[in-house]
Amino acid sequence: MDEPRSAGTADVDDTDHRLLALLREDGRRTFSDMAPRLGLSVAAVKRRVDRLREIGVITGFTVQVDAARLGWAVEAFTEVRYAGSTPVGDIVSTASTVPEVQAVYTIAGDPDALVQVRARDLADLQRVIDRLRRAGTITGTKTLMVLGRWTRA
Repeated sequence: MDEPRSAGTADVDDTDHRLLALLREDGRRTFSDMAPRLGLSVAAVKRRVDRLREIGVITGFTVQVDAARLGWAVEAFTEVRYAGSTPVGDIVSTASTVPEVQAVYTIAGDPDALVQVRARDLADLQRVIDRLRRAGTITGTKTLMVLGRWTRA
């Protein structure tokens, strides 16, 4: 019996998943490189990539940068709490005005948002947190420093 799909879930098969894994590994991988790995022709790989883009599964291609090599050695996540009447749009716009902020995740429950920050050193991180605390209707923060990272390809 097939598992039910949620609304908006794309119809992808095992080959599509393998193709996506190859692209996650290297977004610049060529259709010619992927074709034999998937047991498909180059044209078939292109059609699949085009279809996955059309249906919104592939939303873009990007580069992964080692921020520490560019001088941004400290990574942290700051839990941010806002006044209860703060609209979600204001939460995002407040934090996203700080250049060191890499991402803003609005979340359910307490806290209201999780903000990913990159800083040059601990003093820089303190300046970023102080700037966040002065922005908008923030009522509190808690910062967690990243010691290591693992991500799924």
